[in-house]
Amino acid sequence: MTSYLVLVCVLVAISSNALASDPSPLQDFCVADPTGPVMVNGFACKDAKLAQATDFFFSGLHLPGNTSNPVGSKVTPVNVAQIPGLNTLGISLARVDYAPWGVNPPHTHPRATEILTVIEGTLEVGFVTSNPENRLITKVLQKGDVFVFPVNLVHYQKNVGTGNAVAIAALSSQNPGVITVANAVFGSKPAIANDLLAKSFQTDTKTIDLIQSKF
Repeated sequence: MTSYLVLVCVLVAISSNALASDPSPLQDFCVADPTGPVMVNGFACKDAKLAQATDFFFSGLHLPGNTSNPVGSKVTPVNVAQIPGLNTLGISLARVDYAPWGVNPPHTHPRATEILTVIEGTLEVGFVTSNPENRLITKVLQKGDVFVFPVNLVHYQKNVGTGNAVAIAALSSQNPGVITVANAVFGSKPAIANDLLAKSFQTDTKTIDLIQSKF
């Protein structure tokens, strides 16, 4: 009898886990309600009867981003913040504009794999594998080329052409997030102690202070 009860408990646990991990939507859509009183790993759903076409619409991806900044690039995101109807659907887009020799600095998306298509120009792209190898996988892309950046790996893009470049990125999350490595390390609030960073980067605190002052 004891063995039978153990078997039943195991089967129930397996069934419960299977149901809990089911990724399929249980309704047609879940338009994000940012004012909702409850947030559990995302936005609550607006009453479906109140959904409108504007909840599933964004206009502006045809507009060039302003690249007159220190890195020479501009990301125009189209995620759940711009299209509430993306909530729970697991996809989003971004347009990236690059000035000549502009870069989209090394960064990660903690919640998404990215697939990038070059629309105009020539880009050098790459990502770095995890420790201990930290192998750089890189390629030069031309118009129409596609490249994938696996979830959570540090990656970058650089315009290696003489003119402007444009890319469209699709991401496997409605809220992929972004962690720009330099900003996170040197621009955190409060700041990471400069002696810790100096030891980590094998340099001196004056150099760290100079870098932190730029963020």
